[in-house]
Amino acid sequence: MKFLVLGATGQLGRTFLTDGGLARRGVVVAASRDGLLAGGESALVADLAQPDSLIPLLEAERPDVIVNAAAYTAVDKAETEAAIAERINGDALAVLGAWAARHGALVVHYSTDYVFDGGASSPYTEDAPTSPASAYGRSKLAGEDALRRSGAPHYIFRTAWVYSSVGNNFLRTMLRLGAERGELRIVADQRGTPTSTSLIVAATLGAIDAWLARDAARRAELQGTYHLTANGETTWHGFAEYLLRRAAEQGLLPRLPKITPIATADFPTPARRPAYSVLATGRFARTFGFDVPAWQTGVDDVLTLLSEHAE
Repeated sequence: MKFLVLGATGQLGRTFLTDGGLARRGVVVAASRDGLLAGGESALVADLAQPDSLIPLLEAERPDVIVNAAAYTAVDKAETEAAIAERINGDALAVLGAWAARHGALVVHYSTDYVFDGGASSPYTEDAPTSPASAYGRSKLAGEDALRRSGAPHYIFRTAWVYSSVGNNFLRTMLRLGAERGELRIVADQRGTPTSTSLIVAATLGAIDAWLARDAARRAELQGTYHLTANGETTWHGFAEYLLRRAAEQGLLPRLPKITPIATADFPTPARRPAYSVLATGRFARTFGFDVPAWQTGVDDVLTLLSEHAE
C-alpha cells in the first residue's frame, strides 16, 4: 500500500509524517510545493497552484491513497487572490480526482466550516445547504464539488479551527502574544470547535482502515462527506482563555494575561468569518466507531507536548 501525502510541510501534513500511522500501514511518499520537508529533508514536488503538474507525479508514484493535506488557507488574502485560491483548492482537486478515478485510488481530502455562511444556531450536518460567504470558502466548496464529480473513491472531511504544536495557528499565536502582552482582546461572538491535527490524523487513519478492510464492492458505502472536529463548542475568547490558563499552569507563560472579550465588529477583516461554525460529527462517529474527544483534550495534549519540548 502506497500513500502520497500532499502538503507535507503544513501543520496537518507534518502531523501525518510524525505520527507514523501511515508508515505502519505501508509506504509513505511526501510531497511539498518546493520539494522540501519542514526539517530541510528532500521531498517530491507537488505544486497545486499548477494542477496539471500533478499528473507526472501521480503517474510516477502510482499511489493507492492520496492524502491531500495541501490547501490555500490565507482566508483574508484570498479575497484579493481568488484565482490562486480557486486553482489550489478547486482546480487541483479535479486533476487529483480524475487520476484517482482512472486508477481506483482513494482520495482523502480536507474541507472547511467556511463552506457554510455561519447563520445557523445548531451544529451543521453534512447535508445542510452550503453558502460560503468568502472567496476562501467558495474555493473550498469548488474543490469538494470537483472531487465528487470526478467519480473517484473519496473521503471529504470538513474540519474547523485547526491547530497543532507546529505551524501557524491560533494556539501558537496566542502563546506568543500571551508571553509578549499584558492584555489580549479576543473575539467572543464567533462559535466553533477547536480541533487538533492529532485528532484529525487519528480519525483519518481509522477511516482508511475501514476502507481497506472492505472489498471493492462495499467501499462505496463508506465514501462521501463527513464532519470531523473535536466535541463541544466555544468562542475564540473561550479557546484563548482555556489554553492560556492551562499554559500558565504548565509554566509555558510567565504570567496569565488579561483576556478581554470583543465583538467581530471590533476586529474587522477582509473576509467574513462564519458567526457559527459548529459541525455535527455524529455521522463520522457512528460510521467508523470513533470516540470524538472534547476539544479541551486536544489543547491539553498539545500544551503538554510543548511543555516537554521546552524542558
